[in-house]
Amino acid sequence: MEDIWFAEKNPKDYCFNVDAVKVKRRVIAPYRTDGKPKDWEETETGNFRLTFPSNLWDDISVPFWSMPENTDHPTQKPEKLIAKLILASSNPGDKVFDPFLGSGTTAVVAKKLNRNFLGIEINPEYCRWAIKRLKNAEKDSTIQGYSDGVFWERNTSQNITKRTSNNTTHLGSDSLFD
Repeated sequence: MEDIWFAEKNPKDYCFNVDAVKVKRRVIAPYRTDGKPKDWEETETGNFRLTFPSNLWDDISVPFWSMPENTDHPTQKPEKLIAKLILASSNPGDKVFDPFLGSGTTAVVAKKLNRNFLGIEINPEYCRWAIKRLKNAEKDSTIQGYSDGVFWERNTSQNITKRTSNNTTHLGSDSLFD
């Protein structure tokens, strides 16, 4: 188990977007009111309900060898985990800072979610991995388990189409990745 830190520079600017981290879960007991779905939707792929996240996030998968986000970093975090943190605690265009960038997961996810990012890493090999992943994110902005603005319960996100970003991230001369 690892701790995740959250800090806010100015409490007046505190941001918590709970709607941005809802989970789409398969409905097991589809109750109806007057013949219509009660707090769930009926789709061609099944019955689903949007729910608020609990304190325990059990829908996160550790990046395994066949996932495009996987690197050889010994403590790489899943993009889905970082996406939940970024979406809950920031808005598009905000800055995201990671003082221990590692293989770049935070920067990659920030880029995919239209946030600005800054990261610090002293290991040159990890920096190369981060740069490669940032370049790949320009072509593929998907995040495993996240589509259509919601997170999917584990193993229920079939029929998700790949989306590519037409947003550009400028890495100016102040960038650590130049």
